[in-house]
Amino acid sequence: MIAELVCGAVALLLYVNTLSADFCYDDSRAIKTNQDLLPDTPWTNILYDDFWGTLLTHSGSHKSFRPLCTLSFRLNYILGGLDPWGYHLVNVGLHCCVTALFTAFCRPLLGGGPWSLLAGLLFASHPIHTEAVAGVVGRADVGAAFCFLLSLMCYARHCHLRPLAEHSSGSAWRAGLWMTGSLGAAAAALLWKEQGVTVLAVSAVYDLCVVHQLRLREAIMLVLKRRNVSLLVSLAWLVCWGIILLFVRFYWMGSRPPNFSNSDNPAADSPHVLTRALTFLYLPAINTWLLLCPDRLSFDWSMDALPLLRCITDWRNLQSVLFYSGFALLVWIGLRSPPLQSATVNGKSYTNGKSITNGHDSTPLQDNNHYRETKSVDSTKRNGYHKPHPFKTPQKSLALPTENVVIFALGLLALPFIPATNLLFYVGFVVAERVLYIPSMGFCLLVTAGLRSLFMRCRSKSFRGVLMSCAAGLVLIYSLKTVRRNQDWQTEEMLYRSGLSVNPAKAWGNLGNVLKNQGKMAEAEKAYRNALYYRGNMADMLYNLGLLLQEREQLSEAFHYYKLAIRSRPTLAAAYLNMGIIQVSQGTIEEAKRTFLSCADIPDENLKDPHAHKSSVTSCLYNLGKLLHEQGHHEEALSMYKKAVLKMPRQFAPQSLYNMMGEAYMRLNNLEEAGRWYKESLKAKPDHIPAHLTYGKLLSIVGQKSEAERYFLKAIELDPARGNCYMHYGQFLLEQSRLGEAAAMAEKAAELDSSEFDVVFNAAHMLRQANQNEAAERYYGMAADLRPDHPAALMNLGAILHLNGKLKEAESNYLLALQLKPDDLITQSNLQKLWNVMQKQDLRTTGS
Repeated sequence: MIAELVCGAVALLLYVNTLSADFCYDDSRAIKTNQDLLPDTPWTNILYDDFWGTLLTHSGSHKSFRPLCTLSFRLNYILGGLDPWGYHLVNVGLHCCVTALFTAFCRPLLGGGPWSLLAGLLFASHPIHTEAVAGVVGRADVGAAFCFLLSLMCYARHCHLRPLAEHSSGSAWRAGLWMTGSLGAAAAALLWKEQGVTVLAVSAVYDLCVVHQLRLREAIMLVLKRRNVSLLVSLAWLVCWGIILLFVRFYWMGSRPPNFSNSDNPAADSPHVLTRALTFLYLPAINTWLLLCPDRLSFDWSMDALPLLRCITDWRNLQSVLFYSGFALLVWIGLRSPPLQSATVNGKSYTNGKSITNGHDSTPLQDNNHYRETKSVDSTKRNGYHKPHPFKTPQKSLALPTENVVIFALGLLALPFIPATNLLFYVGFVVAERVLYIPSMGFCLLVTAGLRSLFMRCRSKSFRGVLMSCAAGLVLIYSLKTVRRNQDWQTEEMLYRSGLSVNPAKAWGNLGNVLKNQGKMAEAEKAYRNALYYRGNMADMLYNLGLLLQEREQLSEAFHYYKLAIRSRPTLAAAYLNMGIIQVSQGTIEEAKRTFLSCADIPDENLKDPHAHKSSVTSCLYNLGKLLHEQGHHEEALSMYKKAVLKMPRQFAPQSLYNMMGEAYMRLNNLEEAGRWYKESLKAKPDHIPAHLTYGKLLSIVGQKSEAERYFLKAIELDPARGNCYMHYGQFLLEQSRLGEAAAMAEKAAELDSSEFDVVFNAAHMLRQANQNEAAERYYGMAADLRPDHPAALMNLGAILHLNGKLKEAESNYLLALQLKPDDLITQSNLQKLWNVMQKQDLRTTGS
């Protein structure tokens, strides 16, 4: 128990510095923008959506069904909102529990003493775990590992009680309960992460190689001759339960595998069989190297972080050969014919009850024929298998033979990694460090077993001292690397800078997003261009650079990058949306309408983030509706708004869309429907100011004057610094013949929004209607200064100057207005009237 507490405490100390970390990388999509975490989202959505909040049956879903992990995030959200501290605390706590469980599990395998402690310390300190523990989304791996170990330990207890079950019904019930617990924990591990289901295969290896200590030939004969029925029944339960879980899992995700982009897993997209084969064969080797030497770590290994192996002469194939040769050698060592039947007690080895001294056996080795029809010579066997090795630690712990531990450790290392090998199906990554969280248990057990074997074989105290010093040094080095790597996960900027040497394209692109959010536009632009230098066809980076340039008013260059983004990914709806917005600002309305329509027709199939796509499509339809609305095509505008409502995703903020639907119904004189949609807008966002103003206008039209005034005053209360609110209220007051109040509101509006042409121009109109001509003249002048190319502003300025007796200035503005709009009859009529007055006063006119 002390070893478990020590290892758990070490894990806590090593990761306590992650408690101050922010959300990083995938945390944003899995937590910050995941609608399944919000209290108003039904709990049942967790059962139908993937880890990222996308419907499992959608063609663009990652099919990562991890409801227990999503549920834990939702509980975090309920307790602490989006405060990262609580999320990191749960991750660290889970890691400490997994470390303690792993240490306890290793005790009977390694014979207690310092060896289980060493295995636990290696696991607690291994730097490969930093992504799983410091990154909040890594909780899926840590939670799966927790249930994985619970399942394995329950199965070990089942194996211990199984021999007694033949003679005692009570033991049979207890053995059955432990088996049920094991199968239930395996299902829970699967619901944390897909990798967890491999515990069933690992349990089978544990039963064969640890409990019964069988070699390959013995295991085959056991199955063929159906000896030891109780063992075969247990294995049958594991196999059947595994098949059931996998079948249900595949059915639940829509009975089809996920689709991934070629940048996520370039080898899977390669048309060449040789390239795919060599690259996939190399991946286990590079993952093993990361376990051996976790010096070069990265938050992301996609794209070109690991260049494809395209030919036999690539030197990296040598690494693959060395890896598979070493793995095969270890398997051969573990599965070769049985060695000396020995056990270790307090550092001494015994065989058939006699001590081995100086490395030589004082008793001849007996030839045990395990599968003869007669009884075996070895009294520890019955029917060709060993007595089950109990999952408990006696006062003097007996360690398993090293060969059995090696085989089990290899199984614990390799079997949980199989889903990531692309052997059964393509996965959405090249290398993912958090996927190694469970396999690292096998690695730590294997290293400890090797050190224990060397320690037992060597009789020199000095060599043993050096060996233990090396083990302590390895734990120390791992610990220092872990603490240092945790610092990289403190903020997204630090994390992305740490990945520049491994995956420069992805790291520079993500760093650009961080710098842009910090307001460092020049640095962000440089980061985006660096990302495109390494990989020029990244649609997201082309789009992000275009967005930055658009915000800096470099519209032509922004438009160029949006086009490049669409060329790289024709389904990038956000690029169409911003292209259309630029076209509207440049006055090319018909082109903008075509762009918005093109966006609306893009299907959302096989898209990585269908929610973001639907949001962009909805925005395109909304903007198209506004253009049609402004052109007076209210029926068509309403049709676009209705399509937008149908395509609108859950997370889309609908208040503006609903308000514009109300406006369209208003123009079509359908006041009842208009009122309904104004109310929907206010329901979606009770402080939505435009809806207060438009609904106030509707209430005024239908005669509910006092209620209308209440909505206008509420809008002003919500944003007292917004001139538009005062302007609408002033217009309402003007209609009620409250001229003095209306004039005051008009001047207030123009003062607050003195740079907004519409506000200033309308304020001048209101002041003129209130017979405050001097003030009206001042604001018409301001409007003309803001838009000197606006003929109506110049004409109205001329008219108010005409009324105020400033005839020469009035003439000048009328003429400017006619230069901009020569066929305007009102301006022509006003100018003619002005010339008549000027002639009567003997004033020289331009037309004379």
